[in-house]
Amino acid sequence: MDFKSSDTITGPRTEDHLPHTAQAAAKIVIVGGFGVGKTTMVGSVSEIRPLTTEETMTQAGIGVDDNFGSKSKTATTVAMDFGRISITDELVLYLFGTPGQERFWFLWNGLFEGALGAVVLVDTRRLEVSFDVMGRLEERGVPFVVAVNDFPDAPRYAVGELRQALDLSEEIPIIRCDVRRRASSRDVLMTLMTFLHSLAMSGATAPGAASA
Repeated sequence: MDFKSSDTITGPRTEDHLPHTAQAAAKIVIVGGFGVGKTTMVGSVSEIRPLTTEETMTQAGIGVDDNFGSKSKTATTVAMDFGRISITDELVLYLFGTPGQERFWFLWNGLFEGALGAVVLVDTRRLEVSFDVMGRLEERGVPFVVAVNDFPDAPRYAVGELRQALDLSEEIPIIRCDVRRRASSRDVLMTLMTFLHSLAMSGATAPGAASA
C-alpha cells in the first residue's frame, strides 16, 4: 500500500510528552453515577488531550439506563476516559474516568486495579446512586474522597448533612466543586493527594462508610 506524506504516523504531540522531570506516577480513578461529570472533570483538568470513549445514546437505552437530571445528555462513556496532570515537577497523576451506566460497571474492576485512590463525584439530586459506587471502592480497599459537583438546579446541603446522608466516616473528605473549571477539579485532586498522604503517614488503612 502506498502512503502519502500526510499519512505519516508522527507519534504523540510535543505537548503530550511526559515531563522529563517526572519521577513518580500514580493511577487515580474518577467514579460516580451516570451524568455526574466524570468525563467533564477529566477533560477540564488534563494537561494532555484526553482520551474519551463516548458513544451517542440511542433508543436502545430507554428503560435500561437512568438518565435522570441529564435529559439533554446525548453521549455516554462506554469504556473509560483518560487524562494526565502533573501535580508537581516530579509527580504525575494518570486519571481514569469510569463509565456511569450500570450495564458497563463490569469494566470497573479492571480500572480499579492498581489505583492509588479515587474521587467519587456526587450529584445531590441522586445521592442514592453513590452507595454502590462507594461500596465497590471499599470492597477493593481503594481510599477515596467525595466531590459534590454543584449543578445549578441541585439542592445544596451542609457537609454534615451530606456525610450523614452518605453514611461516611469523619475521616473521608467532602469537597464541593465545579468540574467545568480546571482549578476546581485540580483542588479535588489535591484534596485526594493530601488525604492519601495523611493515610500513609499514619499507617492507616482506607476508611470506609460509618458503622451502623
